[in-house]
Amino acid sequence: MRFVTFRNSIFSGLDLTWYALADELKTIFMDKGAMLILFFAVFIYPLVYSIAYKNNVVRDIPITFVDLDKSATSRQLTRMVGATKELAVTREAGSLHEARQLFWDGDTKGIILIPEGFEKNLLKGLQSSVSVYCDASYFLIYKETLSGAIQAAGTFSAGVEIKRLMAAGNSEEQAMQQRDPVPTKFYNLYNPAGSYGSYVMPGMILIILQQTLLIGIGMIGGAGKERRNNREIKPGVKVSQGMFSVVFGKGLAYFLIYIPNIAFTLIYLSKWFGFPDKGSFTDVCILLVPYLFSVIFLGLMISMLFRRREHSIMALVFFSPIVLFVSGLSWPETSIPPLLNQLAHIFPSTSMIPAYLRIRTMGVSINAVKPELLFLLVQMVVYFLIASAGYKLSVIRQHRKMTELAKEIEN
Repeated sequence: MRFVTFRNSIFSGLDLTWYALADELKTIFMDKGAMLILFFAVFIYPLVYSIAYKNNVVRDIPITFVDLDKSATSRQLTRMVGATKELAVTREAGSLHEARQLFWDGDTKGIILIPEGFEKNLLKGLQSSVSVYCDASYFLIYKETLSGAIQAAGTFSAGVEIKRLMAAGNSEEQAMQQRDPVPTKFYNLYNPAGSYGSYVMPGMILIILQQTLLIGIGMIGGAGKERRNNREIKPGVKVSQGMFSVVFGKGLAYFLIYIPNIAFTLIYLSKWFGFPDKGSFTDVCILLVPYLFSVIFLGLMISMLFRRREHSIMALVFFSPIVLFVSGLSWPETSIPPLLNQLAHIFPSTSMIPAYLRIRTMGVSINAVKPELLFLLVQMVVYFLIASAGYKLSVIRQHRKMTELAKEIEN
C-alpha cells in the first residue's frame, strides 16, 4: 500500500512538473517582450560586444613628435618609435605649444618631446631625457602609449650603451652582457597577446546570460501576478499539493530555452572570435547546470516581488552595472571591501565567473573549482526552496485578495 502511494506521488509530481513546464513555455512564447529578452538580446549583446573587441588590443595610436634637436640621432629615435606596434607617428610639430593644440583638438593621443642638444649630450657621454605626454584619462591608450615609448627608448638606450662599450675595446658579446647582466624574460600566461577582448568577454557573456534570464523571468512573473486569481495549479490540484513540482517545472522551461543560447554564446561565438578554450567543455557543462538553475530559481524568487512587469525591468537593469562591478571583472575581487564581496555572492555569477575562467582560460579540471561548484549547488537548492515557498505564499495571498474583493462586491 505504501509503495502504491509512493508511486502515485511520483507520477503526480511528474505530471505537475510537465504541466508547469508546458504552461510556462506557452506563457513565454506568447509574451513578445519576454521573447525579445530571452532570445534576441542574448544573441545580440554578446555578438555586438565581441565585434567591438575584435581587434583585442589597441594598436597604432596616433602620436605627435616634437623634435627640437633635429639631428640624425633624434630622427633615428623617431623612426624607432614609429616602428613599434603600439604607436604611429602621424604628426610632427615644431613646438610643444603646437603639439598641445593638436592634442586638445583630438588629432593626437600622445606627445613625445626630444629636447634641444639631445645628440650633443649623448656624444659627450651625458644623460639626455625624452619627455612622454600620455592621455591618462583613457587608461588603455595611456598604457599602450607609455609601453611603446618605453620600449623604443629602452632599445635606443641599449644601442647607445653597447656602442660606447664596444668603443672602449669590448667585443659585441661582452658589451651586450655588460649592458644587460641579468636578462629578464616575460611570459604572458593564459592570454599571450594581452588582449582585452579575450580577458573580458568570457566573463561578460556569463553576466549577460544571468541578467537576461533574471529580467525575462521577472517580466513573466510580473505579468503572471496580474492574472493569477485562484489557488489551483491545474483543475483539481491546489498549489499546496505541488509547489515543488511547479517551481521545478517552471525552472526546467527556462533551462531548456537557454540550451541553444549556451551553445551559441559559449561554443560558436567563442570559436568565431578566438576566446580562450583550454579546458574540457564537459567540466564547463558540470558548472553550467547549477549556475543556470541558481539564476533561474533566483529569478523566480525575485519575480514574486514585482507587481508589474515594468518594475522588474527597471530594478534588474539598475542592478546590472553593480553585478558587473562586484563580479571581479572590472576590479579585482581582493580589492573589493569584504562585506560588499560577500553580498555580491547573492548573484551566482560572482562564483561562476572565476571558476569558469579557470577552466576555459587556464585549462584546470573540475576538481580545481570544487569550492565554487559546491557553493553553486547549495545556492541552487536554497533558491529553489525559497522560490517554492514564495510561489505558494504569493498565490495564497492573491487568492485572499480576490476572495475579499468578491465579498465586497456581494455586499
